[in-house]
Amino acid sequence: MTHAHHGHSHAPASYGRAFAIGITLNVAFVLLELTYGFLSRSLALVADAGHNASDVLGLLISWGAYILAKRKPSARYTYGLRRSSILASLANAVLLFVAVGAILLEAVRRLTHPEPITAVTVMWVAAVGIVINAVTAYLFASGSRHDLNLRSAFQHMMADALVSLGVVIAGALMALTGWLWLDPAISLLVAAVILLGSWGLLRESVNLTLDAVPEGVDPATIKAYLAALPGVMEVHNLHVWGMSTTEIALTAHLVMPNGIPNDTFYTQVQHELHDEFGIEHATLQVEYGGAEACRFAPDEVV
Repeated sequence: MTHAHHGHSHAPASYGRAFAIGITLNVAFVLLELTYGFLSRSLALVADAGHNASDVLGLLISWGAYILAKRKPSARYTYGLRRSSILASLANAVLLFVAVGAILLEAVRRLTHPEPITAVTVMWVAAVGIVINAVTAYLFASGSRHDLNLRSAFQHMMADALVSLGVVIAGALMALTGWLWLDPAISLLVAAVILLGSWGLLRESVNLTLDAVPEGVDPATIKAYLAALPGVMEVHNLHVWGMSTTEIALTAHLVMPNGIPNDTFYTQVQHELHDEFGIEHATLQVEYGGAEACRFAPDEVV
């Protein structure tokens, strides 16, 4: 049996500074909304300040998981705390859906009971929100392509930038037309867009939590590669899952009647699994076959 863990990672070197900047900007924005909300007596701004406070919570969750995922393994946590990044992405996905639910409820309430707003004040504060949320999202843009935890932070910020844009558009149109129904109508549209964009994040987060094969990885192709290796007669008990939002693990049994030629075989397979399939953490068990078949040989046995 051999075990391998490459010192390569698809995750960027560090996003600690990005989290610190994003949290600071969003805390400042929450305070700005609260101040102008009370000064202008705008319940909408005060309520949105509470919503944006959830952004700070989301960023804190992602940052905490980002730090925990870097901790070294221990006697109790033999894989370290990598999986915390998966839990953080799931928590952020749930927060996004809770935010969408709050937007929908408020929009329905305002459709049935339209309320005038201080359009100019709300528009200016929302415009600041667009800038802050867009800047924060930009900080995680590059990492969002290969780290689900960073993608959850990115999508959370982009969703809020979209909400703020909707507020600006609604405020401008209401100032021009006086149609109070425009505010909740645009809110419903924004909620629908966020819902569609967040569904993939929730699905992938749940799948990784349940040890599903990560997106973009084809276990059949990996099995075919292993089966084609010199001396391999059969491959079974193949499992592929996400150790974190950036690292993929694999275990497999290889039936090799003549055994392995030398340790170079393991080294080559480990490197090829990493380079071709992105497998960071591979464990291979070699069996000679024979009369007593491995009890894990059937595909349905785990």
